[in-house]
Amino acid sequence: MDEPELQKHQRVNDILLGPLERKALAWLCPRMPLWVTPDVLTLLALAAGILIAASYALTNYSDNFLWLASFGFVVHWFGDSLDGTLARFRKIERPRYGYFVDHSLDSFTEFLIGLGIGLSPFVRLDIALFAISGYLLMSISVYIRTYITGVFQISYGKFGPTEVRVAVIIANTLIYFTDNPGMHTDYGHFTLFDAIAFSIGIVLIAIFLFTTLRIALQLGRQEPPQPGV
Repeated sequence: MDEPELQKHQRVNDILLGPLERKALAWLCPRMPLWVTPDVLTLLALAAGILIAASYALTNYSDNFLWLASFGFVVHWFGDSLDGTLARFRKIERPRYGYFVDHSLDSFTEFLIGLGIGLSPFVRLDIALFAISGYLLMSISVYIRTYITGVFQISYGKFGPTEVRVAVIIANTLIYFTDNPGMHTDYGHFTLFDAIAFSIGIVLIAIFLFTTLRIALQLGRQEPPQPGV
């Protein structure tokens, strides 16, 4: 992909919390010291992802680590949401470098968080990895769509990464105060949040399949088969 294509892609981020988030980012950008660069923020987001994963794993020893995981999601939002915004504010964008590094580390961070949740006593590892697989499929779809159509669609149905973080923080709070009720079945023990994580995975995979089919049909009409092929 050449640089002009990346510079001209259209960002679609019509999220529920968008008005608040945009105001917060606009307030933060001019107040960042010069040593806080987009790369520093990207690495901060990665460090926050490691903190979140470790915190979930440590909940095997104490539920109090759920609060540290929730704090990690706030730090992750700060680094992940502000890095590109700060680059655009300072007019120091590096489109190909930023796109590649940011989204590569995003994918790795998502994997780490899913693994951490699966290593906690609250969600089964197989279900957590199923849910994170759905999230990664959606990420792949977004990245491919950006290259093919020039549209970088972050949100779906008013729901984007920021809403996901808020939802997980709420889930952490509920787990802490409800002790994550569950039941025994012939297929093992399932908790309330096993069911939630599994449902999230199903929804994400369904959206991925629907979006892929829709765009494939759209592109097929734009580029019909050549005669004789």
